[in-house]
Amino acid sequence: MYQNFVGIDISKDTFMVAALGDKKTQSFHNVLSGFNAFCQSYEHLLPSALVVLESTGGYEMPLIRFLLAKEVPVHRADTRKVKYFIRSLGTQAKTDAIDAEGLAQYGSERHARLACFTLQPIEQEKLQQLTQRRLDLKHYLVQEKNRQQSPHENTFVKETCRLLIEAIETQSKSLEAEINQLIQGNSVYQAKQSVLQEISGIGPIIANSLLALLPELGLLGRRQIASLVGLAPYPYESGKKVGHRQTRGGRQAIRSILFMAAMTAARSKGKLGQFYQKLIANGKKKMVALTALMRKIVVIANAKIRDWNLSLNGTQPV
Repeated sequence: MYQNFVGIDISKDTFMVAALGDKKTQSFHNVLSGFNAFCQSYEHLLPSALVVLESTGGYEMPLIRFLLAKEVPVHRADTRKVKYFIRSLGTQAKTDAIDAEGLAQYGSERHARLACFTLQPIEQEKLQQLTQRRLDLKHYLVQEKNRQQSPHENTFVKETCRLLIEAIETQSKSLEAEINQLIQGNSVYQAKQSVLQEISGIGPIIANSLLALLPELGLLGRRQIASLVGLAPYPYESGKKVGHRQTRGGRQAIRSILFMAAMTAARSKGKLGQFYQKLIANGKKKMVALTALMRKIVVIANAKIRDWNLSLNGTQPV
């Protein structure tokens, strides 16, 4: 499928490029002029190349958009996987050039299993940014409230906490209003929000957060969606040792949202509440039971959105 593999290590100001089989690496500025210079230097490779780069907190997105506009396939790799891959080669040193070369080799050896990056619709990206900012402010709000309640008696310090709390709460309300306006202005989001709210424990805010941060809902299988959010139990076995299965990895923000949904559902009298109580009655620890409930909620949400998608396309749900 691909004849060439290009690895790119990106930072805030620059990005390092390495092509598999080429010992020379080049650095470019992470701006439009640098993108054009990169394409000119590698124009003989890019038409048949797969470009592999890492997620770097958003610094990679302008270059990704630029390459996709030129129809160059791009894979945005999991940083953890690439790190372990490079270490497996026996490389202990770390430089931008080594990382770029490692990304190129990673693409060469794993390309058959690597998905190409696709841009999200503008509305989905905006919803995600608004929701993430609301979660950030919620985190700051908890911190300031804890500081305000600390045992010190300095009234000036407490007043600064109070003022910040008021400001954060005001901005949070503005963000929530903006999110609701975006949802209400999109019939698909409105319909999916209603579908999600049919699940015990999921209200408007949690439904909006799932739509924003988990756009894969309805597109994956039950095991895949559970693994994506870090709620799939993995075995821990070696020889005669059989340890407890544990969940790990996935999207921390989604797990926090599902935890709140599970706490509400566990107190309900519906099927999810009964499911939780049954686990407790069978001797499961509360945290284990809540984790199982979180997994059940996201699996149900995935199935409901999948069935809604099928009904929209005129296909009967299986």
